[in-house]
Amino acid sequence: MNKTETTNKCFELAERVAELEALCDDLAFKLERIKSNPLWKMSAPLRKAAHFFARQIRRVKNTGSLRGLVAKIRQKQNDKKVMARHGRASFPDAAERARQSGAQFEKMPKISILTPLYNTPPHFLRAMIGSVQAQTYGNWELCLADGSSHRRSDSSDGIGAVEKICRAYQAEDERIIYRKLNKNEGISGNTNHCLAMAGGDYIGLLDHDDYLHPAALFEYVQAINEKNADYIYSDEATFRGRNIDRMVTLHFKPDFAIDNLRANNYICHFSVFARALLQSDDAGADALQLFDPRYDGSQDHDMILRLVAKAKTIVHVPKILYYWRSHRQSAASDISVKPYATAAARAAISAHLHAQGFSDFRISSTRAYENIFKISYRIDGTPKISIIIANKDHADDLRRAIGSIQEKSTYNNYEIIVVENGSTSARIFAYYQELEANPKVRVVAAPPAPFNFSALNNFGAAHATGDYILLLNNDTEVIRINWLEEMLMYAQRPDVGAVGAKLYYPDRTIQHAGVVLGLGAHRTAGHTHYKQHRENLGYMGRLCYAQNVSAVTAACLMVKKSLFDAVGGLDEGFAVSLNDVDFCLKLREQGYLNVFTPFAELYHHESSSRGLDLDGANAARYDAESARFREKWAAVLAAGDPYYNENFSLDRSDFSLK
Repeated sequence: MNKTETTNKCFELAERVAELEALCDDLAFKLERIKSNPLWKMSAPLRKAAHFFARQIRRVKNTGSLRGLVAKIRQKQNDKKVMARHGRASFPDAAERARQSGAQFEKMPKISILTPLYNTPPHFLRAMIGSVQAQTYGNWELCLADGSSHRRSDSSDGIGAVEKICRAYQAEDERIIYRKLNKNEGISGNTNHCLAMAGGDYIGLLDHDDYLHPAALFEYVQAINEKNADYIYSDEATFRGRNIDRMVTLHFKPDFAIDNLRANNYICHFSVFARALLQSDDAGADALQLFDPRYDGSQDHDMILRLVAKAKTIVHVPKILYYWRSHRQSAASDISVKPYATAAARAAISAHLHAQGFSDFRISSTRAYENIFKISYRIDGTPKISIIIANKDHADDLRRAIGSIQEKSTYNNYEIIVVENGSTSARIFAYYQELEANPKVRVVAAPPAPFNFSALNNFGAAHATGDYILLLNNDTEVIRINWLEEMLMYAQRPDVGAVGAKLYYPDRTIQHAGVVLGLGAHRTAGHTHYKQHRENLGYMGRLCYAQNVSAVTAACLMVKKSLFDAVGGLDEGFAVSLNDVDFCLKLREQGYLNVFTPFAELYHHESSSRGLDLDGANAARYDAESARFREKWAAVLAAGDPYYNENFSLDRSDFSLK
């Protein structure tokens, strides 16, 4: 076993220990909460009532007033109204149908919609076919490959119900192509038969019990013409039973995000792509099968990962255009209906990662769902990490921060550079003397100047000898022992710029889980899932997997030193605020991805009540920096955050709908 293999075995062990520590910590916290609750032994109804009122009190506390609670209730009511607007109420009226149906695009591609059938309930089948026939864009074909089972005795003519329905539709609409298969070959095999029947320029995928919005194809063809898209997907809703207005969830997705997709098949429906993407490098069109039977259960995840790797322009249409029916036999109802899907998804992700040049990675399910994954990438070598901590006085905070690094870090090749910024207390200089005995720690004195967070960190970076820079606030405290490895495994990737950690306030509520552009009153940037509890899974499980974001906080930010230098470090024109967001946008502008990982966890002992409640000189300074940020990044802000769906409110951090 070579040095790299040995190192990664140690990393793997540290990761497992960190997971067990986190589990023990959560269990201990929950147990203590139960023991301290005097109402625990009361009856279940009373306990439920107590929990309800406790939640309301917590909401009032978090918002600071009863007015905040009322606003929260109104927001929930508004969400229900918004949800209703994404059902049949969003369908085009007669005038809009006429406009869309009569539209003439430069490109009018035929779209082949592939739908494998297997014992489809008749009312589901008719609804699905009807939703295709209702499309306002007419150049389509519906390819139906039927693997349904039936006994000849099921009907007098020996034809099953599914076949009868399909042949009746086919007789009335030449755009419907139907084939009865000799045997059922599963989702993958049956869909590949659909592909063999297809003659379109673009391929779309529709499940046999789901439903399309009438304008779905129109919106997609518009994207093809306006953006030259070769892979398109939309937002989707899950509905219960026969009525699409009985929606269970609305899934508003980010624009294309490769790390999100590897961890979670968020793209899912409604995928439409250029037929040319199926062409291999050394064979004709369709030489590659659409679905690989080895990944049955997660065949769509495998297909999406393969095709987006070849696509040149991936477009997300931020509208609910696909309705996913939830019933007892569907994965939309419960992924455990298809327990083999999790293993298939892991295999599909593994094949993708190998194809992208990764090796020695590990894929494991997260606490969110079995089919949302944590990917542990191999760390190459043991590069040196320079941890830069700006400090003025605050002896207790700094001692706690450095102590937690030393006591809880399983990664050893690091240096700590404390940037001294005009301290006056005897206690801090006494602590600096203690640190002199540690060869891993250096204290460097910044030139006297008014406080400028950017300048201090740039000064520290100039003294760094590491391959990676880790900007860290002096009021943080490490929780997870493998925090450095969790960040490094992303920072070392050639396509990644900045990597951020998950930060909590001391009360175990979230301070940072990624930054969204335009969020907040100043319309500059804000933190998502702010003040949510540590156990919260986040919107669609987002607090449980590593993902691409526009920016991360410099309270804990890792980046290659070469990239830090290449973009000029932090902009010293942002003395206190928005310097980290500006830095991340400079990296994004150069084509790098920024990543938030929830598996590097720290406490951030910043005052949880402070937020953005600034006044006096601080408020004036923040307003000035906000104005400068909005001017510098005006075009980026106008375009919106690609990782935050435009249907979400910019006034709240909890993914509430507009």
